[in-house]
Amino acid sequence: MRRFDTVLFDLDGTLLDTLEDICGAANHTLRELGYPERTVELGSLTKAAEAMGSTQSRISHVLSALEEEYGFVLLRRNRSGIRLTEAGAMVLPKMQEILQKDRELTELVEDIRSADAGTVRLGAFTSVAVHWLPGMIRTFQSAHPKAELKMFNGDYHDMEQWLREGEVDLGFVTLPAPEGMRTIPLTQDPLVAIMPKNHRLAQLDEIPIQELGEDPFISLLQSSAHDIHRALDNAGVRPNIKFTTKDDYAILAMVEQGLGISIVPQLLIQGRTQNLAVRPLKPRASRTIALAIPEGKPLPVVEAFARTAVDWVNGQSGK
Repeated sequence: MRRFDTVLFDLDGTLLDTLEDICGAANHTLRELGYPERTVELGSLTKAAEAMGSTQSRISHVLSALEEEYGFVLLRRNRSGIRLTEAGAMVLPKMQEILQKDRELTELVEDIRSADAGTVRLGAFTSVAVHWLPGMIRTFQSAHPKAELKMFNGDYHDMEQWLREGEVDLGFVTLPAPEGMRTIPLTQDPLVAIMPKNHRLAQLDEIPIQELGEDPFISLLQSSAHDIHRALDNAGVRPNIKFTTKDDYAILAMVEQGLGISIVPQLLIQGRTQNLAVRPLKPRASRTIALAIPEGKPLPVVEAFARTAVDWVNGQSGK
């Protein structure tokens, strides 16, 4: 049972008073502060004891102890029942305020424990933000309607920086993840070659990576294209980079206009292939999409979103 050797703060962080200063009852529990109210409400020590799962003698003892500590009488007992004294009527609202704050605190703590309170600051790169997050968020909100989500959209470099600096609670990354992170692998996302439909390589069923070294190549910024450049480097190919952009969808538009070819993750082009020739690479290459959570103990609501993300991806892949 909590005793009154603590300090009570309002939910906005405002110091109210020490409980000891408010009621002078440093030797009594919060539960016992409810005895005067229930006794007056029910008009009987016996009924108050029954309602609060105590005994008449215990209720009487606590009321007497409170009156002795305060130095004045709280209740008057007569044939018509039990009534507050003038002093008791002045003290009772403060008691009720303390009890209400305690109930609010208990509810808030339970909400936090059950992931029904708190904010998830979530970072995601474009393909995940567009094709995964809407479904994940809908599923998460149906289970945790009181939780809040704040979304940050950026590239790989942004994700790493936000995670390191604590700007986000968890972020979607590709492996290997930044140091100091707990990672949860989600799926392998194949890398594919994209080109205009009338491109000479579009006649092939799969594209040898070595064939991508001569044509104008449209690339993401180096800091955002780890997976693509890793595949090219492994094949010993140095692309003829003509255009560089931070925008994934700008690459698709530029390829559609015949300005060059590129390599992109398959997730990115989901639903956007009508004006593109899309071919698997030879040898195959992919990126591993994962969730990264900074080391430490995150809020339960953050862990709950991570579980939702894992379950959602598994559901999409039929696992």
